[in-house]
Amino acid sequence: MWQSEVRVDLDAIRENVTRLRSGTSAELMAVVKADGYGHGMVPAARAALDAGADWLGVCTLDEALTLRREGISAPVLAWLLSPGLPLHDGVAVGVDLGCASLPQLDEMIEASRRADRPARLHLKIDTGLSRGGATVADWPALLEAAAKAQADGLVEVVGVWSHFVYADSPGHPTTDRQLAVFHEGLAMVERAGLRPRYRHLANSAATLTRPDTHFDLVRPGLAVYGLSPVAGERYGLRPAMTARARVMLTKRVPAGTGVSYGHTYLTEREANLAVVPLGYADGVPRHASNTGPVQLGGKRRTISGRVCMDQFVLDCGDDEIAAGDVATLFGSGADGEPTADDWAEAVGTINYEIVTRFGGVRVPRVYDGERP
Repeated sequence: MWQSEVRVDLDAIRENVTRLRSGTSAELMAVVKADGYGHGMVPAARAALDAGADWLGVCTLDEALTLRREGISAPVLAWLLSPGLPLHDGVAVGVDLGCASLPQLDEMIEASRRADRPARLHLKIDTGLSRGGATVADWPALLEAAAKAQADGLVEVVGVWSHFVYADSPGHPTTDRQLAVFHEGLAMVERAGLRPRYRHLANSAATLTRPDTHFDLVRPGLAVYGLSPVAGERYGLRPAMTARARVMLTKRVPAGTGVSYGHTYLTEREANLAVVPLGYADGVPRHASNTGPVQLGGKRRTISGRVCMDQFVLDCGDDEIAAGDVATLFGSGADGEPTADDWAEAVGTINYEIVTRFGGVRVPRVYDGERP
């Protein structure tokens, strides 16, 4: 008998990747960073590859090395690389590296020497996000140095890439301005004598709505897990994650009873309360206090009072609820349960944050659709 769980439908991930592949002639990189957006990096990666993903994308070197240790040989790009990491370990097992500055390039050259093989690089230009990537002013110097290192046999410039500012609004005018900067950056790449195989820019939203940004490779992340990057649009995607727990305790209380810390909720009448053993230590946002939607006993209810570290309470009125009944925080919505989008709206955040919060030591992930 389980107390709480995050259930992940790997067939939904496969269906979503198939849907995304059908909409582009470019190769597809399934982004599995942040432990597969909370779905489990390795199972999500394998499901995406089953469905035809060509690449996997991660942030950290450790994530990339974990994929290799798990026997995954598909192309992997890692791009959030602080100084001093053992990049040679990644180079040795064929992990591609994102490079955005001359100091980073120097470290990658040294890594190639230690690994005794060329480092495969994706040079990143900042087209307007002002986060990762070389500025337009610094771009020519990075290209010149990378071209020299490639001529010396120390690196192979495999790709050129950037990130969009408006990840959830592909029609925003800034997207077109970034696209123009990216084209200018590509022209500089050609003038530097570099001929990278991959040019990539498109995130989930652009993969679904902006074929003019697809180039040679698209990088969907959120959409792989069945969540839409654009509010109000579904695009035929199927959410893969369900978060739920069994009611721990029920009790009958009189009208005017204060519930949970601070008594921010008072029962309006005599009521049945259900205590659910999930809290902010498990991924339930504390901002869901008095707002988070939960399905229990065939009805949608709202969290009553503050979310605690380990539990929350539901006011079920006169409905008969028993210990052991299943409370579903969110799922695909197919059975009327709330979705990650509903939770994001309730607590004033985005669906990305909701799913990446869940799962961990106390809330095991259970997988449906696993293959040998």
